[in-house]
Amino acid sequence: MRSRVFAIANQKGGVGKTTTAINLAASLALGDQAVLAVDMDPQGNLTSGVGQKGNYAPAGTIYEALTAESTPPVDDYIVSTCVSGLSLLPADRELTGAEIELVSAERREQRLRRLLEQVRGRYDYILVDTPPSLGLLTLNTLVAADGVIVPVVCEYFALEGLAYLKDNVSRVGKGFNPGLEIVGVVLTMADLRTNLGKQVAAEVQSVFGSKVFETVIPRNVRLGEAPSHGLPVILYDVRSKGAEAYLALAREFLACTRAYPPPAGEMLSG
Repeated sequence: MRSRVFAIANQKGGVGKTTTAINLAASLALGDQAVLAVDMDPQGNLTSGVGQKGNYAPAGTIYEALTAESTPPVDDYIVSTCVSGLSLLPADRELTGAEIELVSAERREQRLRRLLEQVRGRYDYILVDTPPSLGLLTLNTLVAADGVIVPVVCEYFALEGLAYLKDNVSRVGKGFNPGLEIVGVVLTMADLRTNLGKQVAAEVQSVFGSKVFETVIPRNVRLGEAPSHGLPVILYDVRSKGAEAYLALAREFLACTRAYPPPAGEMLSG
C-alpha cells in the first residue's frame, strides 16, 4: 500500500508549521503508524526538534540527496529518531544552496518526488516541513505531495497571504501535480476565549469551511520548551495541553485522510 505525502505549508513564518510537523508526526508514530518526516527547511528546526541535529547518515542530508546528479537511494539519507516508528530525512543550513543549485537542473521541481517514490510502500504517512517561502524547495514539496496541511496562527494577520497560497497550490496542481489540494487547515497558538481568537477562527472557517480541523492547538509553554530538549511535546510532557491537542489532531487527521484504518495504539485510542 502506498503512503500518502502531506506538505505542511504556509508562506508566513511563525505560524507553528514546524511544531505541527514534529508533533503530528510523533503522535501518528505513537499510534502505530509508520511515519517519515522530511525536513525541507534550511533552518533545520524539524531535525533539531526530534533530537537529530548533526546526527546524519554518512551520505549526508536532504541537500546532498536533492542536488545529486542522478536520483540516489533515499535510504542512504534516512535516520531513525527517539520516537519508535518515526524516521527522518534531515536538513541543515546547507540546504539553502539547493535553491540556487537547482535553478538550472533538469526537472528541478521533481527531485523530492523521485526520492520519496522509493519509499512510498514502506510508510503509512510522509510529512514534509517546508520553508516560509514559495521557492524551489516548497515547489518540490508541493509537486511530491498528495495534499497540503496549512497551519494558521490565530492572530490579526492570519489570513494575509492565504489566498496567494491557495492560488499557488492550484497552479502547482494544474502544472505539475494533478489533484493537489489543501486538505486541512489547523488553527495554532489559539486562545478562543478572546474576541480576536474567535474572530480569526470565524474568518478562517468562512474561507476554508469543512477543511478546518476541529482540533485547535493552544498557546502552550511546553510546546515552546520541547524543541530545546530535542523532543516532541508528547515525550517531553504528555499531560500538557499541547500534547493533548496534537494527539487529538492526529486522531482527526487519521479520520480525515481515511488512507488507512484507525491506529491500534493506546495513545490514539478512544
